[in-house]
Amino acid sequence: MKAAVIVFPGSNCDRDMAVALRAAGADVEMVWHKDAGLPRGVDLVAVPGGFSFGDYLRCGAIAAQSPVCRAVIDHVHKGGYALGVCNGFQVLTETGLLPGALMRNAGIRFVCRTVPLTVATAESDFTRGYAKGAELQIPVAHHDGNYFVDAPTLERLRAEDRIAFTYGDNPNGSTGDIAGVLSENRRVLGMMPHPERAVDAGHGGTDGRGLFDGLVGALVAA
Repeated sequence: MKAAVIVFPGSNCDRDMAVALRAAGADVEMVWHKDAGLPRGVDLVAVPGGFSFGDYLRCGAIAAQSPVCRAVIDHVHKGGYALGVCNGFQVLTETGLLPGALMRNAGIRFVCRTVPLTVATAESDFTRGYAKGAELQIPVAHHDGNYFVDAPTLERLRAEDRIAFTYGDNPNGSTGDIAGVLSENRRVLGMMPHPERAVDAGHGGTDGRGLFDGLVGALVAA
């Protein structure tokens, strides 16, 4: 299974993402944001966390205009997989690959701590490594993680079982306690918490490992 990790100016979790994917068995290439294409044979594109372009203008908005994002959009439209974490989630919403928007945290403060998550669905290749309803402990680190969708979109996400994770203790005011959402074809996941920071016991926990092991296993089997 081959993965590409996109690197923007200001990315600070790109290496963490690459380490987590390699530990799960993926062949990983780092791709600079000015590249117009993705490496041949890529199965998964990972858009990591950080502060792309300093989060000026609006989080993820400038990064979404980078040349590589056109290739990411084409990859997804052809049925490819994409994972966006934290700032990467913001980028995926700004490109239109996922619904909703990420706004300033309720309380207007940067949040950096481990939070409880609930696996809302196991019916995706991203969440197949967990049981539905499983409780996880995953770190968050964001200032603009307040996920907003209007009422009809929230109802559709629930009806289509596209909410991947919910907060047990909502740290940012997100609509419906949503921590992660899936695309219509379930091949794109955006989430604010950082599973790549929870794959090594030496870093405080391994609850994020199931996401990477399950995803890589599913793509290898395919």
